[in-house]
Amino acid sequence: MTEQPPPAAPRPAEYRIEDLAHLSGATVRTIRAYQDRGLLPRPERRGRANVYGDAHLARLRQIADLLDRGYTLASIKELLQAWDAGLGLGGVLGLVAEIDGPWTDEKASRISRAELDAAFGGTSDESAVAEAVELGVLERLPDRDDEFLVPSPQELAVAAELHSAGVPLLAISGHLREVRGQVEHIAARFLDFTTEHVFQPFLDHPPTEAEAAEAAALVRRLRPLAQQTIDAELARAMRTLATRYLRQHLNEALPEARRTATAMGPEPQGAVGAKAPKAEPAAGVHQPWPAPGQIADPRTATGPATSGPATTAPETTTPGATASEAVVLPTETVEAVRALVGAEHTAAFITAAARREVQARTLDALASGNLPRTPRSDPAEGSQRSQG
Repeated sequence: MTEQPPPAAPRPAEYRIEDLAHLSGATVRTIRAYQDRGLLPRPERRGRANVYGDAHLARLRQIADLLDRGYTLASIKELLQAWDAGLGLGGVLGLVAEIDGPWTDEKASRISRAELDAAFGGTSDESAVAEAVELGVLERLPDRDDEFLVPSPQELAVAAELHSAGVPLLAISGHLREVRGQVEHIAARFLDFTTEHVFQPFLDHPPTEAEAAEAAALVRRLRPLAQQTIDAELARAMRTLATRYLRQHLNEALPEARRTATAMGPEPQGAVGAKAPKAEPAAGVHQPWPAPGQIADPRTATGPATSGPATTAPETTTPGATASEAVVLPTETVEAVRALVGAEHTAAFITAAARREVQARTLDALASGNLPRTPRSDPAEGSQRSQG
């Protein structure tokens, strides 16, 4: 038998510059600009024609991919030079892909203009839509005026909920701008931190293929840590500050509640006796807490200590009030408080117990949806609650 000659090796592909532009998606002008910048190897010269090959086509596709990832032409040139020097562009591109990957599981969605208007009260607001587009909350779709892309449906849902609660749209967008600036600062600090302590060994020299792969694996591990840290710290801060804000606003509202309760007139006898005539405090003196001794010793009050159900307490200064009042307290209440805290702290204890009762009832009223109208209560009941 006659041996067959081995098949000839396939001839490398050859392209004219117009063919290369068509296959790569670049323009002829762009290809020549890349050659001038050193991003693309020079073609082979054959007579009066320039011939390009598959290596040129692959390089143009690499450049286009890096441009889509946000790289500048200068940084792309450095990466390609590293690839040409044998340092391994594949690992670097894998690291780039890991960093450019999604940092959230949230999926983008679409919303029609009618759905958008309905979510924000049914009224069309062109200025608010333009503001949302500028902030990136909405993205316009090509050739579609009645539909938008929503990169973060959660963010749009938060804005709709705030608006339904009465927050103006301009206030929401202003708040988002402020929050975004603060969050970007936190993200920059997290990146500085991880760069210093984790990624610095990979950044002081062009990474090898193995080093780039190791860095990409670290990015995958550390990716959720930033959000987990912020979630935990935001929950802690909201819990602490929300309680503080509530107390502050209640304390600001309580003086008005006290004045309202006083204007309602005396309560029936039994819990608290009828109000005694007012006495003006000393000029220029304001005592947010009654000083020791402001409530008189019941044994020195009018009548024997055990002869009646109540004892007249001397005048005490109520915070926020303009004058002191004398009230009638049961003798056994004053005696019980004195036995518990001592004579020098009796007035302060009864005042604190009454204040605590007012705050408790105000919180109950707020929780039930009623206005914080503060009912007057028996200080003795407040004292017993404090002791409990």
